[in-house]
Amino acid sequence: MSTRAQELAQRLKAFNDRLVSLVTAAGDDAWRRSTDSEKWNVGAVARHVGATHYRIVELAKMMVAGLPVPEVTEEAILARNEAQAAKYAACTKAEVTAILEGNGRAMVEFVAGLSDGDLACSADLPAFGGKISVQRLFEAIVLHSAGGHLESLEQTLARREG
Repeated sequence: MSTRAQELAQRLKAFNDRLVSLVTAAGDDAWRRSTDSEKWNVGAVARHVGATHYRIVELAKMMVAGLPVPEVTEEAILARNEAQAAKYAACTKAEVTAILEGNGRAMVEFVAGLSDGDLACSADLPAFGGKISVQRLFEAIVLHSAGGHLESLEQTLARREG
């Protein structure tokens, strides 16, 4: 366990706690509201973060183990995201909360157990900008990209309909 890993894990936990609080506080009408940014409903965006962004753990495990990582294009990622948003448009708050809590906890525990050497492991991931370290992967995919989704959710839920 490293201090850097502990600090990153704390940042990821704080992010997830904030998202879980937002999801659990959303009313039924707000849950179905469409976001301005993604053009998906609130539930689909929140589920996307927990089921897709947090699953970056699987890729990080491969990087730490020195295994080859799958070649994925940005286009394939975007197409999958759109398909998943449509498929899960009717997801429930309970379902999304369980995904966020379970995958969020697994992500935080994984990161907290990494060494500085693990955080520095890298792979060439063109869809994520080229060569990227495990630490930067979590910062980019969860804190930055999913952070954009969180901001979109906050703006959408703050908006009054009618």
